[in-house]
Amino acid sequence: MNEIKYIDEEIIKNKKILLRVDFNVTLSDKLTIIDDARMRQTLPTIEYLLKNKNKLIIISHLGRPKGREKKFSLKAVAAHLHTLLPDYKAVLVDDFQSDDGWNQIINQKENEILMLENIRYYSGEKENSIEFAKRLSFLGQIFVNDAFGVSHRKDASIVSIPKFLPSYGGLLLKKETEILSHLLNGAKKPFVVILGGAKVSTKIGLIKKMAEIANYILLGGGMANTFIKAMGLELGKSLVENDEVENARNIMSFAKKNGAKIIMPKDVVVGDLKSGRGGEIFDIDKIPKDSQALDIGPKTREEFIEIIEKANTIVWNGPVGYTEDKKYRAGNNAIYNAVIKNSDACSVAGGGDTLASIANEENLKKISHISSGGGAMLEFIENGTLPGIEALRQSNSSLGHK
Repeated sequence: MNEIKYIDEEIIKNKKILLRVDFNVTLSDKLTIIDDARMRQTLPTIEYLLKNKNKLIIISHLGRPKGREKKFSLKAVAAHLHTLLPDYKAVLVDDFQSDDGWNQIINQKENEILMLENIRYYSGEKENSIEFAKRLSFLGQIFVNDAFGVSHRKDASIVSIPKFLPSYGGLLLKKETEILSHLLNGAKKPFVVILGGAKVSTKIGLIKKMAEIANYILLGGGMANTFIKAMGLELGKSLVENDEVENARNIMSFAKKNGAKIIMPKDVVVGDLKSGRGGEIFDIDKIPKDSQALDIGPKTREEFIEIIEKANTIVWNGPVGYTEDKKYRAGNNAIYNAVIKNSDACSVAGGGDTLASIANEENLKKISHISSGGGAMLEFIENGTLPGIEALRQSNSSLGHK
């Protein structure tokens, strides 16, 4: 199998580089950046390439625009990039296919970083159009993928540009794959996985994979409800994926055979989101018919904390409560505090909802690694690779990259 080449493994100098990043940041209603973590995570790659006198053309998406919706423009992102790299002027290219856009690209100055307007403004991106990827490839001499967070997508700028240009992985992509590969192949036991979020259906493969390598799987959030239903209990008005109940039973059986313990809530905090009523605590077999389970209860928190304290490896994906409402944040806060207090463990947290639920917490640096990918992290753990990574491998092969 061809290995990926990373930018720090070869000398890349004085080249025009197409750099795919994940600058899918959160914007306020006034179109200002709320959280620039994804941009900062890519700075080592950008600074490394600039240090070697390369000219950068950045490709990113923002949101899921329908056509050229103004609220999804990368204008604010380009402006913020200049504040992060004040020695360089970040210039937004409104349409790289226009005459003006082409002139900007061929006349790029030494102190300029060009950023193409939202790549999802072009239908060829999501369609994975080969012709569109080819047009993009004409803009540069080398392609670098540092967008781990979207490398599970089969989009043109992720998987098809490498068909036409010598291609490398960036430093963030390298860091993510090395850390997650270690989890799969050399994690110290006890290995504890914390899974929350709303749905089981998006994480079936992940749970099965974790049942093969982890010692404990702690379930919270809406996901846990489906497993509780699989035990034959009723959950009132709680979110349950009825179509996944049988899958939940099969996973519990599979985990038992593999020696992994699935730990489900013993008690929950209930409420009703429509009326605003809430905050009462019930054991899982006593949830009122008119209520929803919206957070793990104190007995569950205590059990989860005890298991996390003894862990040597921790993976966390998905909030364990409805953290949008402060009445249902106690469980998530307890998990977060237990994770950061276990300084002996290698801890990895990922997923947009997970990160949003702890974004304002102090001591985030005490988590060993905060993954830039949600779906990408899950898919990598499940499959050991991603479409974007395979595209880099194929590029090495097809373009004679040795």
